[in-house]
Amino acid sequence: MADLRDIYQEVILEHAKSPRNYRAIETQSKAEGYNPLCGDRCTVYVAMDGDKIQDVTFQGSGCAISRASASMMTQSMKGKTASEAEELFQSFHRMVTGQENNGEHKDMGRLEAFAGVSEFPARVKCATLAWHTLEAALHGDQKPVTTE
Repeated sequence: MADLRDIYQEVILEHAKSPRNYRAIETQSKAEGYNPLCGDRCTVYVAMDGDKIQDVTFQGSGCAISRASASMMTQSMKGKTASEAEELFQSFHRMVTGQENNGEHKDMGRLEAFAGVSEFPARVKCATLAWHTLEAALHGDQKPVTTE
């Protein structure tokens, strides 16, 4: 189990140092998010093709968990429908808050690197900021998202 945690930590650090999809795109669908507890900020940009997410990117500043989560979220969401994105968000949220059934969670691939966040409740907001911000962008919410 310690080896698996080491691998997950490496994945998170790699995405924090070199985040994927870290750029702004021209789109009508974007939202801003802020975590007042630690100062993390992000803007999520979403380009839709009908009901499918054609492209999703982010910009912002924050801790390693926040940046890595945003990076991995953007990779996971491309090509998903809005309802599939919502379902993945709910699964991710249950995983990082420790609400999955008996420690079992749906196979989430590399996103499982964040399963250990549930042991650190103060870090859950860091891991979910970009996800809440994506949800706001998909719904067209213009009010900035906060994790409070």
